[in-house]
Amino acid sequence: MQCIYENFLFPPDQPFNIQSELLENKDCNSLKSHKYFEIALLENYGGKHFIGDNILDFKGTQLLLLGSYLPHCSQYDKKLDPKAPSQAISIHFFPDFLGKQILESPEAKPLNDLFNKASKGISFSGPTLAKAKKVVKEMLLAKGMTRTGLMLQLLDILAQSNTKQVLSSSYFNIIENADEGQKISKVYDYVFQNFSKNISLPAIANILPMAPAAFCRFFKKKTTRTLLEFIKEVRIGHAAKLLLEDKHNISEIAYLCGYNNSSNFNKQFKELIGVSPREFQRQYQLKYKAGDIPYRSVPEGRPILSDKPALCYG
Repeated sequence: MQCIYENFLFPPDQPFNIQSELLENKDCNSLKSHKYFEIALLENYGGKHFIGDNILDFKGTQLLLLGSYLPHCSQYDKKLDPKAPSQAISIHFFPDFLGKQILESPEAKPLNDLFNKASKGISFSGPTLAKAKKVVKEMLLAKGMTRTGLMLQLLDILAQSNTKQVLSSSYFNIIENADEGQKISKVYDYVFQNFSKNISLPAIANILPMAPAAFCRFFKKKTTRTLLEFIKEVRIGHAAKLLLEDKHNISEIAYLCGYNNSSNFNKQFKELIGVSPREFQRQYQLKYKAGDIPYRSVPEGRPILSDKPALCYG
């Protein structure tokens, strides 16, 4: 299935963006990925969510929180009550929209925990859903500081919720920490914009700019992984998308993802995913057939990083 990287800007006087749209039957033909966090409220429809490596059915009102760069898409199959309105309300934001000082305070620990879990996608139900729905509806009509206050109230409701359900594995999303700030965002933007080229440690470090050794320490501190671990996740995540395409054999996919031999590729894929590439492809094809979802090709040149000397090993 095709994965499209989205980039859009907020109005200059808004720290976050909220919008609504009417829902109608729609197939999920491509996944989308963007650097913003997203809160989505869906009403009066049934269908399927495609979030990371997970496919799940939904029916009725849904509330989701999706982290940065998490591939996602929703297929809308059926309006439940023909006489009632069906709509989706989406909020896009950066976690530090009011300043990093708030996230660095001890009181913000539940919020940081929430944002960390959002890297895999979260759904909410029960009392949380009812409370959050009311606040989201109020936000549509509010302006200025009133809307900002409601946004903080909404995030607090989600952070305090006891009905969180994590939706996806981590390997589909390469950002685990929500407070990593603009520096890490620049690094990921660079990777997405230069995915078809060899990306060296000095080139990445120069973006910030930092000395390579300092960058390695910074990267590990902010992402809890080394650069090599990050590269492995990018490669395997890209390989998983190519396997869904079913257009190349496994040896070709290994080469396209920067591996010099299939044996090493199979080993690293199983270490990260838990199954072999062939088994992963078989399982996912069965899910798509059950959902009657058409295949779409992954665009050429998704993030591919090659094994080069002088990378960060720890």
